[in-house]
Amino acid sequence: MSYGIPAAEPSAQIPVCPRHPDRPAYVRCQRCGRPACPDCQRAAAVGFQCVDCVNETKRTTPNVRTVYGGAVTAGKPVVTLSLIGLCVLVFVLQWLVPGQVVEDNLAFASVYAAPQYGYFEPWRMLTSAFVHSQGFLLHIVLNMYMLWVFGQALEPLLGRIRFLAIFLLSAVGGSVGYLLLTPVLPPSGVVGASGAIFGLFGAMLVVQRRRGGDTRQLWVLILINGVIGFVVPGIAWQAHLGGAVTGALCAAVVAYTPRGPRQGLLQAGGLVLVLALLIAVSALRVASA
Repeated sequence: MSYGIPAAEPSAQIPVCPRHPDRPAYVRCQRCGRPACPDCQRAAAVGFQCVDCVNETKRTTPNVRTVYGGAVTAGKPVVTLSLIGLCVLVFVLQWLVPGQVVEDNLAFASVYAAPQYGYFEPWRMLTSAFVHSQGFLLHIVLNMYMLWVFGQALEPLLGRIRFLAIFLLSAVGGSVGYLLLTPVLPPSGVVGASGAIFGLFGAMLVVQRRRGGDTRQLWVLILINGVIGFVVPGIAWQAHLGGAVTGALCAAVVAYTPRGPRQGLLQAGGLVLVLALLIAVSALRVASA
């Protein structure tokens, strides 16, 4: 009697990644069930999902916005930390580069906004905010501390882009205030983020009033810092005033724009108008110099 030899079991097919067919993939996506190689795996609440499912979720999930239209973010205030890091980097360069090369190329004086004197360098109205006095260490320490305090509060509330716009416009506004309230000649330089910091003071004041919050502590803080600007010599109170007014105007644009599909566009237009106003006021001041 003879017996047949049983056929061999077919070898199991090795699963491969759909995005990378040359790679074996033994982990499957928890959402679609397809294999995913290590490069295409994304950690999920349970197990892993493939990169395609993660991207599809992002496309179909509506963006969560703050009441002022900014994207809701979690974690550290990235823009605030970046601004602090930039100021510290420039301060370190001030010490490393011989002479006063950094300050001479970034500081602002009213004459740099007047083309008739041959020194037309308007970008200094912004770059001066990132330069600080080397002879007074508390200058940068206090400014960065206040930037950290107010940045933690305003950046998540307004959104990163709106917060950055208010800071930069307030920095320019501080230089405009200095231009308006000081003589063009003789040249007198101004440095520091104080104008932008006062812009955050003004912005916080407007936002608090819009939300119906108590503003008494803010008024006390602004008053104390304002008095210090008049009492302590060498402090450009003109830049503080210009920054505070600009920050308040920018915050009013952001906070009082009605919510809706065109909120972001209207806010951007309003901030552009604030910038145009700063340019127009500077041009009139320079023309009358």
